[in-house]
Amino acid sequence: MSRPTNRQQAAAAAARQQAAAVAMSGAVDLSALKERADAQRQQSGRPSPASRTPEAPQDGPGGNAPDGSSPDGGGPDLSGGAVIDVTDENFETEVLGRSQHQLVLVDLWAEWCGPCKQLSPVLESLAARAQGSWVLAKIDVDANPRIAQAFRVQSIPMVVAIAQGQPVAAFNGVRSEAEISQWVGEILDQLGDALPGGEAGEVEPEPDDPRMVAAEDKLNAGDFEGALADYRAITEAEPDNIEAASAARNLEFVLRAQAHDPTIVDTAAPADVDAQLAAADVLLLAQRPEDAFDRIVGVIRVTSGDERTRARTRLLELFELFDPAEPFVVAARRKLASALF
Repeated sequence: MSRPTNRQQAAAAAARQQAAAVAMSGAVDLSALKERADAQRQQSGRPSPASRTPEAPQDGPGGNAPDGSSPDGGGPDLSGGAVIDVTDENFETEVLGRSQHQLVLVDLWAEWCGPCKQLSPVLESLAARAQGSWVLAKIDVDANPRIAQAFRVQSIPMVVAIAQGQPVAAFNGVRSEAEISQWVGEILDQLGDALPGGEAGEVEPEPDDPRMVAAEDKLNAGDFEGALADYRAITEAEPDNIEAASAARNLEFVLRAQAHDPTIVDTAAPADVDAQLAAADVLLLAQRPEDAFDRIVGVIRVTSGDERTRARTRLLELFELFDPAEPFVVAARRKLASALF
């Protein structure tokens, strides 16, 4: 097997992030926070960020308003600090509004969370050295339950990347500085010149494959079935096309998971293999990979023959949706080996 090129590796990472964004679009609903902020502004007579001039504000002696906007109403001050404390009240301005111009990493944490205290200093240090390419928004989930609910937080620490008002990637748990730097770098590369702070233009991009562009257009238009058909056709014609194969795998998973009744997580009988596999899909779509993998490992422990093979095959397929170095993938592989032998 030939070793994937740098472009193929980047394409595979883009496909993983694209699928994560598709999955999160069904799991993360930030509209309620925006609507609540709009209602509060209407009561106080303040204009909404959408009605303000989108230019970055000029520095002035008056400083920023309490909501993080400039005194002249020009939106969030992008020249401010690299780390921002965000609450329910200023979430729209400091996260959704700012993300129109700058990548925002949301750090969801709590005072009682030990792993959070390991991760947050690493994030803060990286943000301080990012030279404005991204900003860190710290959110205490205990003090801001509406935000935690909007992100459907199941475990913390949780970090979500927001660009142009939408979640584009996320991870749970503690990661090293090197891993986070690579993760952020991949996101910025994929965003390109979509944000003013992006890093596009430093390298001349290769021409886009018109077939991939057509598939992506269908994906963006919500025609997931059509996009999947296009990605499959490309993969059949070019078995070594990593980008198309990865996109097809991710879309197949998202469509299958979205077709399940979410209550299957609670109603699946322990011995019902189909129900347990469906429950694992629902858990994974809800950004709970550890729980999803444990469900299937549990099936493997109590089955044999074709049923065990089917469960093992599904688990391996789900592993392919993630970077093999992800801690939860490594841990699940160990559990799989223990269940098999």
